Order: sequence, then structure tokens, then C-alpha cells
Amino acid sequence: MLMVTLMTAVITAVNTGMSAGFLGRWAGAFVVAWPIAFVIILLFGRRVAQLSTRLCSLD
Repeated sequence: MLMVTLMTAVITAVNTGMSAGFLGRWAGAFVVAWPIAFVIILLFGRRVAQLSTRLCSLD
């Protein structure tokens, strides 16, 4: 949730600026991105955790 919030805010600010209507544009991007991120976490979260465990335990 934090990653989606930060990424959509930064990308919206970079692409459209911090002008009037920023919160509405950011909210629209968030509503689209959050369900996508949630599904990706459900599908790949375990595999990514296993990979990071393997990478961090390399001696």
C-alpha cells in the first residue's frame, strides 16, 4: 500500500505537476494501480520472498 501510494504520487507529480487538481489525478492513478499491485503480490509474493531469502543467504 505504501509503495503504491508513493509511486502514484511521484509519477503523477512528474507527469502532470503539482498544479490544481493534483489530488484528483493522483487519486485516479491510485485507484487503478492499487488493485493491480494487490493481484501481483498475491501471484508473485511468495516466489519473490523465496528468491530474496536465497539471495540474502548466499555465502
